[in-house]
Amino acid sequence: MAEIHCRPSQYQRPSCENTGALGGFTIRPILGFRPRLISPSGTLADMGVSQIKMPQLGESVTEGTVDKWLKHEGDFVKRDEPLVEVVTDKVNAEIPSPFEGKLVKIAVSEGETVRVGAVIAQIETGAAAAAAPSAPAKEKDAGVAHTEVPAEPAGGKAPAPTATAPPPPAEAADGDRTRLSPAVRKLAAEHGIDPSTLRGSGMGGRVTRDDILGAVAGGQAAAEPQAPAKPSTPAPAPADGKREELVKLSVMRKSIAEHMVRSLATSPHAWTLQEVDVTALVRYREAEKGSFKSRHGAALTYLPFVAQIVCGALREFPWLNSSWTDEGVVLKHYVNLGVAVAIPDGLIVPVAKDADKLGFTDLVGVLNDLVERARNKQLKPDDVQGGTFTLNNTGATGSVASQPIINQPQAAILTTESIIKRPVVIDDAIAIRHMMNMCLSFDHRIIDGMMAGQFLNTVKKRLEEWTPGSIRL
Repeated sequence: MAEIHCRPSQYQRPSCENTGALGGFTIRPILGFRPRLISPSGTLADMGVSQIKMPQLGESVTEGTVDKWLKHEGDFVKRDEPLVEVVTDKVNAEIPSPFEGKLVKIAVSEGETVRVGAVIAQIETGAAAAAAPSAPAKEKDAGVAHTEVPAEPAGGKAPAPTATAPPPPAEAADGDRTRLSPAVRKLAAEHGIDPSTLRGSGMGGRVTRDDILGAVAGGQAAAEPQAPAKPSTPAPAPADGKREELVKLSVMRKSIAEHMVRSLATSPHAWTLQEVDVTALVRYREAEKGSFKSRHGAALTYLPFVAQIVCGALREFPWLNSSWTDEGVVLKHYVNLGVAVAIPDGLIVPVAKDADKLGFTDLVGVLNDLVERARNKQLKPDDVQGGTFTLNNTGATGSVASQPIINQPQAAILTTESIIKRPVVIDDAIAIRHMMNMCLSFDHRIIDGMMAGQFLNTVKKRLEEWTPGSIRL
């Protein structure tokens, strides 16, 4: 943001009016006076201080949390260089810098949550980045109104609001408490909780999701009289003096926890399991995986085989590819297939858009690309939006049965478990076959057991009767 200095002429002074808008000042020239844009360092050029704002990482996302700053104040940042890791309940993404210059101010600390559009940092762009360290002092003297970022206190980096900031006046606290995000307001309405009765743990006493969920969990206990506490003798401490350890939750872990609790509170989950004989598929993959990789440069896993069959079944059973609304059930006549990917600090679900229209080779490429970028934290906001059904390969961890939680606002989620060789009875004879379990969790508001069973039977039949001719190219 460039500063505007009003330089008086020899005879008359110009009139400067502070509008309070993002632009800063409105200049009313007098007697032909022409204002000039001057950088914070005082040199004439197209330079100044540019603001970095919290991006909207998803169509329904209203706030984001700064997980980790990849640069420090005073560092030089190149355009499109990763600047900060931001976490929401939909994505964990590295945000590149839209400008090149010196990072002069970090306005939001790690772990702090702010609304979309809030200023999180300032970058000194152009030749101003090479100015003397006295530039910040000149900036203060110039009296420029950076209305979106509070002035930096003497002593350097702005402290976390809850650590050193003085308690706000009662009026201000009430205002922050009533400024609820849409997600928090919806959650409070679903559980019949009045947010104004809660003591908010957010900035300025603002009520957060955790406050609502805590009130839901503690409501029963609060309503019942507590039994008098019984005196207890503390257990003797071990030799090292430490029996327990408190591990701080990462932003992603908090987001996953909130999403899972909300899903179980929103949808009545039902669950079913079927075992599948995938011997034909296993033999084909073992025979072809080497040549496939040499031809296409990609590993051939079981995922695209299952994904293509699931997409076909969803077109036949659109109620499993739907979402619940107060007005009715929205059937999706397209398949945006979410694929759960485990990463070191949690789980993320990138989405293969229009997966039902992709040929097999294209589907392999799209899925491999999404998995790789998810593990390298290179997903874009669009990569995790719009999923209509989720597929999770829990068998990669050795699981043989699982009960997945629905990825809201979807209607169902399917897991594929470990493929295990074991004896089975075929035509009154015992044979060794490659067997795999499939587990389906579904929203019982939308789907009944018969429809869920028919869908799973369709997937099972097509996997068991699979031949190379089944591949849709």
